[in-house]
Amino acid sequence: MRIAGIARRAADAFAEGLWPTRCVGCEQPGELLCDECRSALPWVEQRLACPSCGAPYGFLTCTECDGTWLPRATVAALDFRGTPARMATCLKDAHELRLAPVLAQAMACALEEASAWPARDGAPRFSPADLDAICFVPATAAAYARRGFDHMELVARELSLELGVPLADVLVRPTARDQRDLGRADRERNLSGTMRALDDLGGARLLLVDDVATTGASLAEGTRALLARGAAPVTACVLARVW
Repeated sequence: MRIAGIARRAADAFAEGLWPTRCVGCEQPGELLCDECRSALPWVEQRLACPSCGAPYGFLTCTECDGTWLPRATVAALDFRGTPARMATCLKDAHELRLAPVLAQAMACALEEASAWPARDGAPRFSPADLDAICFVPATAAAYARRGFDHMELVARELSLELGVPLADVLVRPTARDQRDLGRADRERNLSGTMRALDDLGGARLLLVDDVATTGASLAEGTRALLARGAAPVTACVLARVW
């Protein structure tokens, strides 16, 4: 075991020499996210965010949702531009798996801030004491086969450790076309009926996580699937919000 650990560290050092770690924001060598890029992240101020869809500045009047957003509350950590956009795409498309805990830490910070502000039902947008488990919007079978991993499973596992809340791998999504080239209506049609929960959830209080919310179609479909199997009203959290 000790020899294996030494060999692994030597292999990591060799790989670092050949392909040095670069900042996902500015590509300077050194760290995955350098101090300068970290300090410049476009955080969503939770007191000003829409309590339903998490859009920045939507607390009083939201231009991104009409109040029919399915999760009881959605917390978005960052605005989807610049470095946050690269964080999400580098994790899932460039296979930079070391970013999973970075995303999880950003989401945990946003959830902590959101715990001080009410959802539309008057309760805190997030409360770890009122949470039974964390689940995630799953990759399609085709995406999993192409990448060899489910990026949101990795993030959800890290977030589970950050929050001290169990992980529940309960959603599956066998089919669905990639959402990135679809409009709002097409996204909803594309995902309709594509997710299902594997277990009877019997009133479980769940936090559903995803990387990016645009129209909310993925969160809505995941929430529908969870509610259909008996979950309590679902809270959602994403790394970034498009608005």
